[in-house]
This record gives sequence, structure tokens and C-alpha cells, in this order.
Amino acid sequence: MFAVELVNLHDIPLGRLLVLAGQRAANRWNQLLADRFGLTGSGMAVLLALHGRGELTHGELALLCFVRPPTLTGIVDTLEKSGLVERQRDGADRRAVRLALTLDGAVAAQSLISLMRNPRPLTSVDADPAKAQVIREFLLEIIAKMTDTEAAEVPILHGEESS
Repeated sequence: MFAVELVNLHDIPLGRLLVLAGQRAANRWNQLLADRFGLTGSGMAVLLALHGRGELTHGELALLCFVRPPTLTGIVDTLEKSGLVERQRDGADRRAVRLALTLDGAVAAQSLISLMRNPRPLTSVDADPAKAQVIREFLLEIIAKMTDTEAAEVPILHGEESS
């Protein structure tokens, strides 16, 4: 990975800076998940969903994790092999399978929650509660207002040059 010239970043539009910051944060988070927990972001989402909701069907879990059921199958297979998730047959209906955390999965989920709730600021800017609130409002508004259609219409978010 190459070092980024921060001086040159001052001329980049805010939307593109947001994308770059998100990519850098995601890369660092994904590396931490892999190194510390042996997980991917999708695996983390499954653990947290099961931790928060308890046993779920495959379809319910796919909806909560924003993935299609066929995609979830591979994620659950990996987590099951790691001993973090188990498939349980419903006693009343053998066709029905519920997904649940194992004890190790519950411990991993709780460790993830503790890590995410770490109050240490990412930067000196978000260490200031007033500035952090402005950043939070900005990010929440982007999340709420940027539909897939709107995002597709904003070229700078996709790395294209402005005309």
C-alpha cells in the first residue's frame, strides 16, 4: 500500500473524501477482524445478528444481514466449521433449520461488541463532542438519503472524473 499525500486530498470533493475514508476504515477493520477473530465482515454481521436476535431461520438471518440466502449459506458454512454457529433442526418440523450461536460464537460476538463500543476517538476531530455530532449527522443523512439510484448518479462516489 502506498502513502497518500494528504496535501493533495484537500482539493478533492467531499463525497470522494468520504469514499476514500470509508475504504481506509473498512480495510483496517477487515484486517482487524481477520487477525483477531478469523472473521470477514459478513461473518461478523451473522454473529451480531444471532447475538441480538437469538435463533433465526436462514431467510430471517439473510434479511438481517442484507445478503441473499444462497450467499448466506457459504458464510454460515464457514462459521459452522469454525465452531461459532450451529444449524439446529426443528423438532416439530424436520425441514425447518434454525441457526444459533455456539458458546464460542457468543463469546466472539460479545468481544466484537466490546471492541465496537470502545470510546476511543478515531481522530482529534471526533474527540470533540460538538464536531463528532456534526460528523454523525452528516453520515446519518448520507446513509438515509443515498438510495442506490442516487448513488449511481453521483460519479465522484464511484471514482469517475467530474466533467
